[in-house]
Amino acid sequence: MTAAQSPAPQPAASQPAAPSAPGEGRAPSPGAPRSRARKSLRTAPSNWMLAPALAFFGVFALLPLAGVVVLSFFAWDGLGTPSFAGLDAWFAVFQNPVTLNAMKLTFLMTALSFVVQFPLSLLLGTFMAGHQRYREAFSVLYFLPLLFSAAATGIAFKALLDPNFGLSRAFNADFLKQDWLGSPNLAFYTLIMVISWSFVPFHSLLYQAGVRQIPKSMYEAATLDGAGRTRQFFNVTLPQLKYTIVTSSTLMLVGSLTYFDLIFILTGGGPGNATRVLPLDMYLTGFRSYQMGPASVIAVILIVVGLLLSLGLNKVSGADKMESQMEGA
Repeated sequence: MTAAQSPAPQPAASQPAAPSAPGEGRAPSPGAPRSRARKSLRTAPSNWMLAPALAFFGVFALLPLAGVVVLSFFAWDGLGTPSFAGLDAWFAVFQNPVTLNAMKLTFLMTALSFVVQFPLSLLLGTFMAGHQRYREAFSVLYFLPLLFSAAATGIAFKALLDPNFGLSRAFNADFLKQDWLGSPNLAFYTLIMVISWSFVPFHSLLYQAGVRQIPKSMYEAATLDGAGRTRQFFNVTLPQLKYTIVTSSTLMLVGSLTYFDLIFILTGGGPGNATRVLPLDMYLTGFRSYQMGPASVIAVILIVVGLLLSLGLNKVSGADKMESQMEGA
């Protein structure tokens, strides 16, 4: 074979390149660190944004609460220098028949107001969830009490329930001539009715929003299965309103521990001590009898009972696993 016919030299087989370290072999992008920083800012929890809210909560909630707990161990008339009294104020509160009666009235009012408000607000909220014109017109009327302050409501009902110049004089009805707010047997139950009238619209609004979040497909499936309105209410609406019921019930029960302004305006705790519930007893003990130690003890009791009620409801109902519906009516 001649030199001219000799095959051309073949290039040597290329060896596989050694694996390079991440980022090796390419020039780093000048914007990469900045983009990673932006991504970390978007994904990392922005705890620093919670600082103003936490500071506000600490100054106006936790700090006064700590002060009330400390003050419950002191004897103070609100003017002089507090003196340490140990558990004297606690023993005095639990041995005071007026305060013990106030505790009983508070728990009774909590139970009775819940029994009245819960079914009314649930039924009204379900009714107002419809989009018919007449239901929307009724909704406006039902929500009117939300526009009035407790002071205005108390003054209005005090005038309406007056046995001489109120509704009894306007309608000349013997049934309305009773001393609704001056009789020890009627005043307590009259307060429950007024309180329910004031707060049922708010809870009805919660249930209305909850019913409108229930998927329509569930009602359509129930209708195809032959379920009527009553069965749909108990088998579809109520189970789907589980977490709304928990929220509303918590607000009802815990809120009933703070009724003060409406009762103070309507009865002032009377007649006698027939309507002297714990919040009113705390005010009268602290700012009328000038016993800040026992008043602080009553405040701590209210806080503990409210906290136990809310935590108990959340624990029993599993409200910590709340999930929202994506499809609504």
